[in-house]
Amino acid sequence: MIELEIYAPGLRDDTTLMQFRDQMDLLPKVRYKVDTHHDLVYFEISEPGLVTLDQLTETFTSIGLAPRIVGQVPDL
Repeated sequence: MIELEIYAPGLRDDTTLMQFRDQMDLLPKVRYKVDTHHDLVYFEISEPGLVTLDQLTETFTSIGLAPRIVGQVPDL
């Protein structure tokens, strides 16, 4: 199990949040939880290689957000 936390300022906006959820529908095997009060997303990835860090950050950048990883970068 790989856990990752990403801070994305602006995520709490309703329209942006809906766009983010649409992007995450493209990665159905990645579990996530959004903390809208703090613009954070917690990811749980069941196995290495399921998704790349570039794919995860692209879900944010494609909707105009600048994601920042909180803590150490795990090996995906």
